[in-house]
Amino acid sequence: MQSLNLASGQQPAGGIAGWASDLVETMGGPGAGLAIALENLFPPLPSEVVLPLTGFAAGQGVLSLVSALFWTTLGSVVGAAALYWLGVLLGRERLHAIWAKLPLVKAGDLTRTEEWFAKHGTKAVFFGRMVPVFRSLISVPAGVERMRLPVFLLLTTAGSLIWNSVLVMAGYWLGDRWSAVGEYVGLFSKAVGALLVVALVVFVVMRLSQHRSGRTGDHRS
Repeated sequence: MQSLNLASGQQPAGGIAGWASDLVETMGGPGAGLAIALENLFPPLPSEVVLPLTGFAAGQGVLSLVSALFWTTLGSVVGAAALYWLGVLLGRERLHAIWAKLPLVKAGDLTRTEEWFAKHGTKAVFFGRMVPVFRSLISVPAGVERMRLPVFLLLTTAGSLIWNSVLVMAGYWLGDRWSAVGEYVGLFSKAVGALLVVALVVFVVMRLSQHRSGRTGDHRS
């Protein structure tokens, strides 16, 4: 097995890139799969670093391209399945009990979310696998709502294969410029994160406004 030289990719041989590089060099395809499985379980580990790096490794002969795609997709499915079962163990009753203790939310919010997932859950799981942050989180409600496991695994595999293929192939074609992929996907991830923050702020402001209006109405009556 050839050695993967991160220095040629203008990336310090340390941090997440160095850790992923060590896994791939030591274990080959299974190492890449393990890195992606952990990325699913711990979203702060960025797939936009691990996947292009794996493609770069395939271009250097550390592993084959088929092996890179197979193992990273398997790792994605294993990580997603673990979160699915976490959702199953959590269950609807426990989720509702936790939800009832949260401030600024109503039982109806969760009910509407469940209704939406029941109607659009298959699309959410498939496309969610291609959106940073959501690619991990979407597995939990699928488990809570007891989406049929074969359907969940099929949609997760298909969505993960598309996302992984794009990033692995980008790293494979870009060669020692593989780290550029992470920069562009990182910007997309930050945009998604910013939208989530804005949505949360708007939600909190609206709920506080409704709460104040309700208290004002009570005083008048």
